[in-house]
Amino acid sequence: MRTFHQLTLEEREKYYLWKNQGVSLRTIGKRLGRSHTTLSRECKRHTRYGRPYLPCRADRRAHRWADRQRYRAPLKEPLIFLYVREHLRKPFSWSPETIAGRLPIEYPGYTIDDDTVYRYIYGKKQKRMKLWKYLVLHRKKRMKKGGRKITNRGEVVHAISISKRPKSIGKRKQPGHWETDNMEGVKSDHTGVSVTVERMSRVTRLRKLADHTAATKTDILLDQFSHEPTICQKTITLDNGPENKDGGKFQQTTAMTVYKTAPYHSWEKGSVENTVGRVRRYIPKKTSVDRVTQAELITIEEDMNNTPRKVLGYLTPNEVYAKITKSSHIC
Repeated sequence: MRTFHQLTLEEREKYYLWKNQGVSLRTIGKRLGRSHTTLSRECKRHTRYGRPYLPCRADRRAHRWADRQRYRAPLKEPLIFLYVREHLRKPFSWSPETIAGRLPIEYPGYTIDDDTVYRYIYGKKQKRMKLWKYLVLHRKKRMKKGGRKITNRGEVVHAISISKRPKSIGKRKQPGHWETDNMEGVKSDHTGVSVTVERMSRVTRLRKLADHTAATKTDILLDQFSHEPTICQKTITLDNGPENKDGGKFQQTTAMTVYKTAPYHSWEKGSVENTVGRVRRYIPKKTSVDRVTQAELITIEEDMNNTPRKVLGYLTPNEVYAKITKSSHIC
């Protein structure tokens, strides 16, 4: 079997030395154990355009050419490569999972894993092609496979699962049912904003949090509800965040029933999530809330509560809440 090995840097240096001493190619070939035709090609390749032969430069170029020759088509084979590119770039492109599942049906014997397609899309060499734009969600950065990992951060004490909350609360026909959540600014912030909203009237309460502890959150809620009419203090729904772990103290003090959502089910408290989005119009994301004062939050709260809402028949939350408090028989 015929084998061939590229010249080493040492052989190139010896060739360069002996050639400058006037030694013939055949003699150099015998000394190196190489064919004189190999040395002739070596000289022609690396002395083009009038350049002098230099062993170090010739060795670098030879390695660079070898790397190019060893480069193979992405995605295993040209057929698979073209198949992926064709179906990924269609007007209604297929997902990598669909491409990987359909390939062996159309071309028996050919397979590819969908993760391989994702690695190709987000690979460094394909960055300039921006293939991620053809994906459904158009994410520029690849997300972790399997999504976020749900971690157990501890149970909210004395809170009842939202699955046991009466269905009538979901219809928003009765006042006194609240939702609460915290709004943060940037990661380095030491403070936060407590956002609480009444489900029927959409009236909003904003309070500045000195820190992110459960004790601070509970004290803020207790102070807030001490100013709310008793007839409109029935339930409150919150998530499983560490700031809500002191739910037992809140429930015992106010006699309000506390419900908790399932982990990472933010839609189960959609009213407060929507309200946080509205607060973001005043305090955009990546804005530090450390600089926001309680007085500024009250101004924002008043503006939101006095803005007509389509869902309320273009009444304001304050107008609806006023009707509720005046008509105690409704509650």
